Amino acid sequence: MAAARRTQPLSDRIPPHPRVLFVGINPGMRSAAVNHHYAGHSNRFWRVLHDAGLTPVPLAADDDARMMEWGYGLTNLIARPTPGIDTLSAAEYADGLAILRRKVRRVQPRVVAFIGITLFRYVAGVRPGTPVEAGLQAERFEGAQVFALPNPSGRNAHHSYDDMVRLFGTLAAFVRQWPRVDPAHDGADAVS
Repeated sequence: MAAARRTQPLSDRIPPHPRVLFVGINPGMRSAAVNHHYAGHSNRFWRVLHDAGLTPVPLAADDDARMMEWGYGLTNLIARPTPGIDTLSAAEYADGLAILRRKVRRVQPRVVAFIGITLFRYVAGVRPGTPVEAGLQAERFEGAQVFALPNPSGRNAHHSYDDMVRLFGTLAAFVRQWPRVDPAHDGADAVS
């Protein structure tokens, strides 16, 4: 049964009009097997969110649906789970981008936070290897403001944990500036 689940796409967790839509490249095998985002044993996503001030309580992958309580959504550019991104094809990236654009137009998040500088480079059309400053970007994505954030996978040796907390903290500070109730965005509470 677990082997069969590994080939299934990971379910999105997206509230109406999210404050922030977190977008990964694609789910890992463990995430797909358990149907929870960022479930890899070495992934620091959940710890980083709390330490950066994006969630008022610590969460784990099993709690991913709780992200909607704070107006956050979770999705991926490509639905197919893989052990790494090396086997993803150019066609999967192109198809995934078209799907993501439609999804963002439909749910209208305030911010799209691309989890991974490699992912942001692809979406923004930035040549691989070109330096990208993480954080708030000048570009918009289907009307939403854009953050480029480091991938919190344990495989990411480019950013220290403290650096990740600082960079995700810039998103938390950005979110805090919004009123606690915003009728245009479904009244989701901002980070306290």
